[in-house]
Amino acid sequence: MFSEPPEGCVTGHSHSYLAQNKSLKIFYSLTLFINTSTTLSQEEKQTRDRLGEQAQSAVAVSQCPHQHQGESCGCCARPGKGALLFNNIFSIVPAILMGCSRVATSFELIIISRLLVGICAGVSSNVVPMYLGELAPKNLRGALGVVPQLFITVGILVAQIFGLRNLLANVDGWPILLGLTGVPAGLQLVLLPFFPESPRYLLIQKKDEAAAKKALQTLRGWDSVDREVAEIRQEDEAEKAAGFISVLKLFRMRSLRWQLLSIIVLMGGQQLSGVNAIYYYADQIYLSAGVPEEHVQYVTAGTGAVNVVMTFCAVFVVELLGRRLLLLLGFSICLIACCVLTAALALQDTVSWMPYISIVCVISYVIGHALGPSPIPALLITEIFLQSSRPSAFMVGGSVHWLSNFTVGLIFPFIQEGLGPYSFIVFAVICLLTTIYIFLIVPETKAKTFIEINQIFTKMNKVSEVYPEKEELKELPPVTSEQ
Repeated sequence: MFSEPPEGCVTGHSHSYLAQNKSLKIFYSLTLFINTSTTLSQEEKQTRDRLGEQAQSAVAVSQCPHQHQGESCGCCARPGKGALLFNNIFSIVPAILMGCSRVATSFELIIISRLLVGICAGVSSNVVPMYLGELAPKNLRGALGVVPQLFITVGILVAQIFGLRNLLANVDGWPILLGLTGVPAGLQLVLLPFFPESPRYLLIQKKDEAAAKKALQTLRGWDSVDREVAEIRQEDEAEKAAGFISVLKLFRMRSLRWQLLSIIVLMGGQQLSGVNAIYYYADQIYLSAGVPEEHVQYVTAGTGAVNVVMTFCAVFVVELLGRRLLLLLGFSICLIACCVLTAALALQDTVSWMPYISIVCVISYVIGHALGPSPIPALLITEIFLQSSRPSAFMVGGSVHWLSNFTVGLIFPFIQEGLGPYSFIVFAVICLLTTIYIFLIVPETKAKTFIEINQIFTKMNKVSEVYPEKEELKELPPVTSEQ
């Protein structure tokens, strides 16, 4: 039934990791995809391309609100690493199914596999940033928080390279390409058990101070971790005042009002700013600039390389420039790129050199998005919520992320058909509104403990005197110790 690789196959998960003091290494996700021809009808293509996004949206919405890094009530209870280890099933099994789909002559196997991969993506995109943020030292929390996005971009680039038609994106190679996506998940399955659990999880959730100290000593590489334990205890005191915070309670608590609104705005702005539309339009822009059709795939891979380089830069500058500045800078660049791209697309048939301006706009947009809008929102969820509300906050943020992603994929073809070259004005407006919100509301969290960050929001929410015995964000003495 299959003679060509299916179009737009979003496959597999690889979990990559970053070393911290000899021991901290965790694989995160890389999404492999190819974009070539298929024998399926256009309607079948569109349906299949949306299934993965629907699954990712569904898993983000349906995650248990009692979850902490995979631990939840009842039968779904699983500690942090356990959630990631179990989640590999939803990467390895689809890889096997997709690798065998040609032999089985069944495109249905690919559809089912994309649904399973969507579950894997939804869980990983929430659990991994939370896990990394909780075990990172204060001075490296930003850098480690950007690392998951770095490896996502690496994964996209690897996919673009392996997906070249003269490599694996051909009649004989595409089943191998799809099957290879299970290899990184297999590596995580072998390596992850050797890495420590989150110290905050051990001390606050498990009440096991000895295990928390041991995990900190392993992560840091030295024995003196009493200051960090004291800071975690302060957070634990706030947890005792708040109790467990479910998703419903999260929406009702005045003390978390601005944190929740900020995450919704940032996660929505990240996807609704048009990043997927830019990639959707990129091939047409390259063709209009005179790039031969057979060479477009190489230019697209070059754009992926730019994405990797800029995200790599963000790892090093996030602690230097701060989260707020990177967000403002990134969304501002995206805003300008969308505006100029709109003018370039409108004039490309009348001005001969306008297609080249369009290419510059695409690359500029990718640079801007890689600096702030892509990596920073998930990092901020970890930083602006305490332990009791963090899992529910990740669930809300993940739901907004994937639903926004799905919405853009669903409606952009209609926007493009209706507005033509002016399609990106919509995304420019969203970038502008998000930039204004960040400038007015979002505080800087660089070099601050979780308690210090939440004290900032306590003042913003004006709740310190309202229900002090029930609120999460109590006024605690500031923590000045270095981690």
